[in-house]
Amino acid sequence: MLPHFLSRPSKVATAVLLATLPLTAVAETSDAADQPNGEPRAVMPTIEVIRVSGFYAPHRSDETGTVVLIDREDIERIQPLSTEDILRRVPGINVKSEEETSIVANFGIRGLSASESKSLVLEDGVPVAPGLFIGNDRYFNPRIQRIEGVEILKGSASLRYGPSTIGGVVNYQTRTPDDGVQVSARAGSFNMQEMTVEAGSRTTSGDAYAGVVATHSSSDGFMDKGYDMTDLMFKSGAVLSPNQRVGMKFSYHENDANISYRGLLLDDYRAGETYNPAPDDYYLTDRVAFDANHELLLGNSASLKTLVYWSDVSRDYWRYGVDSDASDLAGRWVYNDDVTGNNRSFERFGIETRLRFDGTILSLPAQNELGLRYMNEESDDRRIRATREQDRTGPNDRHRVDSADSYAAYAQTRIELSDRLAVTPGIRVESYQQERLILTENNATAKTTNTEYLPGVGVTFDATSSAQVYGGVYRAFSPATNGVALDGLTDQDLDGERSNNFELGLRGTLEQLDYEVAAFYMDFTNQVVTGNTNPNLSQSNAGETEHYGIEAMLGYDLGSGLRIDSNATWVPTSEFKSGDFSGNRLPYAPEVVANLAVNYNYNSFDVTLNMHHRGEQYGDPTNQVELPEGAGGGIWGGLMPAYTVYDFTSQYTVNDQLTLFGSIKNLTDKRYISGLRQGIYVGPERSFELGLRYSF
Repeated sequence: MLPHFLSRPSKVATAVLLATLPLTAVAETSDAADQPNGEPRAVMPTIEVIRVSGFYAPHRSDETGTVVLIDREDIERIQPLSTEDILRRVPGINVKSEEETSIVANFGIRGLSASESKSLVLEDGVPVAPGLFIGNDRYFNPRIQRIEGVEILKGSASLRYGPSTIGGVVNYQTRTPDDGVQVSARAGSFNMQEMTVEAGSRTTSGDAYAGVVATHSSSDGFMDKGYDMTDLMFKSGAVLSPNQRVGMKFSYHENDANISYRGLLLDDYRAGETYNPAPDDYYLTDRVAFDANHELLLGNSASLKTLVYWSDVSRDYWRYGVDSDASDLAGRWVYNDDVTGNNRSFERFGIETRLRFDGTILSLPAQNELGLRYMNEESDDRRIRATREQDRTGPNDRHRVDSADSYAAYAQTRIELSDRLAVTPGIRVESYQQERLILTENNATAKTTNTEYLPGVGVTFDATSSAQVYGGVYRAFSPATNGVALDGLTDQDLDGERSNNFELGLRGTLEQLDYEVAAFYMDFTNQVVTGNTNPNLSQSNAGETEHYGIEAMLGYDLGSGLRIDSNATWVPTSEFKSGDFSGNRLPYAPEVVANLAVNYNYNSFDVTLNMHHRGEQYGDPTNQVELPEGAGGGIWGGLMPAYTVYDFTSQYTVNDQLTLFGSIKNLTDKRYISGLRQGIYVGPERSFELGLRYSF
C-alpha cells in the first residue's frame, strides 16, 4: 500500500539520522541513565539502525532533508515481491522494472535516470552494490524477505554518506529475530511458491541474542522468466559491559534466474505475447557477506562506533547470440548456438568508524560527528566463449581485474541557534585510486586517482508548532567507474560526476492532516550518461544536466478506520544542457509520478487499494519517439506511454499467532511498457497471491 508514512514527516527517522546510520550494531540508549548508580544501562544491540520510537520525543529540527522511514507493518500491508515494490510508492522515486522480483536494481530519484544509478544503496549501513568505484552497481539487490524497514534520505541529510549520493540514500534494515519462531508462506500466479522461517532466542537477562532468517522462493515467472532463490541471514549480538556492545551478521544468497537483456520485438508486444524472448539465457548470482560492529559509550554525550564489512559476489550471465536478419524476418529473436558467459566476481572489504560528542560553539549547543572510512574493491571479469553443446565451458578471451582503494573523511556539527532554529554544516572528502589489469593483453595496466571535496549545510526552522521549514545546499558526486575512467587502458582524466544540490521544504501535522512539500534543484557540471546509443559518451564527461521539481505528500485520517494517503512528484526539467543531446530530456525520467492509497482497518481486518501512476518517459538520450520495429535497429529508444496500475491487498489477524493475507496485483490487468533494452520489457499482468504468517 501507500502507508501514512509517505505523506507525513517520519518521527522515527528524525532520531535515526542523529543516531548511527550507517553503523549497524547499536543500542537504544535513551533510557541509559535510569540505572540507580547513574551508569549506562546495558541495552540489547541490534544489527540495524537505531529505532527509538517510543523511547523519547525526537526533535523535528534534526532532519535537514526529506526523509521517509518504512517499517515492518507498512511492508506487510504492501505484500511486496521486491524491494522496488516499496520504492515505487515513495515520492521522488521512479522504478524501471525488468521483472517482478527486481533481481537487479533499477530506480532513479528526483529526475535522475532510472537506468543510471546515482544513489547509494545500503543494507544495515553497509554498501550492497558489488562495486561502487569499479562497477557494477546493479548486480545485487537485497531480498525483501529479510527486510524489516527502509530509510530513504534525500537532500542535505545524505551528505554524511558516500559515494554516489546525488539522488540520495536508500538504507534497507534487516530483521532481527526475537524469541520464538515465525513461519511465513505464500503462493500465487506463475507457480510462485515462497517460505520464510524467522527464528531467534535471547538470554534471560536480555544481554545476548542470536537468530536466523531463511527464505526459499521459486516461480515460473511472468513471461516464463523463472527463478529459484535461497537467502539465509544469521545475526547475533551481545552486551560486553555497561558501556560496550558488539554485533555481527552473516548472509548467504543464491539465485538462478531465467532473465536476459532481451525483450519482445514490437509486433509481438502489440499482439499481446507473453513468452520469454530469451528462454535459454540465465543470470546466476551468489553472494556471501559478513559485517561486525562495535559501540563504545564514552560518557553521557559521546560514543565511538566501528563497522567492519566484507562481501563476495559472483554473477555469471550466460547469453546466446542472435541472427539479427532472421530475427527481423521472424518478428522475434532467433538464436544461434553460440553462448557467451560474461562472468564477474566482486570482493569488498571496508572499515568505518564514527565519533559523536556534544559540545558548544560560541556558547551554543552543538552535536558533533567525525567519521573515517577505508574501502577496497576488486573484481575479476572473465568472458567465456562456448557453444550450446559445451555446457558453459570454453576459452576465456577477455580476462581483466579492476580494483580501487578509497578513503573518506567526514565532519558535521549541528548548532542550535535557538529553540526553533538549527543549522548543520558539514564536509565530506572522498579520495580514491582505480586500477585496471588486463591479463589477456600481457598484463597491461592503467591507473588513475581523484579526490572530491563535498561541502554542505542544512537548516531547519520551526515556524509554528505544526509547521517546519527546512532546506539545504550540498555537493554530491558519483565516481566514474574503472571501465569509463580507464577506457582503452588510458587514463581518461575524468573527474567524478559532480552535482550542486538545493532543497527547500515545508512539513507538518494539523489535526488529522499530515503534509509535506519539497522543491529541489540539481545542477550537474560533468555528468556521465551511458545511453547505449553513443559509444563515445561513456568515455567523457557529458557536460551539464539540470533537474528541478517538486514533491508533495498529503495524508488525511477520515476516522472510523479509514485513511487516504497520496504523493506526487513533478519534474518539469530533467535535461541535458550541453553536448550532443542539449535540450533533450534524460531517459527514464518521467515528468510525473504519483501514488494514491485508500486504507480501511476494522478490528483485525485490513484492506488497501493502491494506485501508481507513471508518466511517459524516453528510453534513450536521443529522445527518439517511435519504438524500433526490428532487431537490427541498434537504438533501443522510444517514448514509453504513461500508465496507471492498481493493487488490492488485504490481511486478517485471526489471533496472536496467525495472520492470513492476500493480494491482487495489477487489478485491471493493464498492459504497459516498463522498460526498453534490446526489446520491450512488459510490466507484469494481473496476478494473485495468498499467504499466512504463523508464530510459535
